Amino acid sequence: MGEAGLDQFCHCQGCLGKYTLLRDEENPRLAMFERRLPCFGCGIGWSSFLLGFFCPLIWYFATTLYCCKYYNKDPRERPGLAASAIAVSFSFHSYL
Repeated sequence: MGEAGLDQFCHCQGCLGKYTLLRDEENPRLAMFERRLPCFGCGIGWSSFLLGFFCPLIWYFATTLYCCKYYNKDPRERPGLAASAIAVSFSFHSYL
């Protein structure tokens, strides 16, 4: 179906102020974040962090993505990738 124009939204008094548009005409980059993250909506970073408790090598993969600034493609990935990088530093220091 086509996108709804601005004139197709409800203008009744009950709806005023309760709903906002997801797209911003002034900044089209904001529409990029409407899509779901990969890995069941958690993102690669948080999925790697959780799976790293079973296989710590996955933390090293996520740390590599963090150092290569993979999060520039989608900034929502940054916290999960950073958590994996911190987990690597703690696991590395525990072996020393």
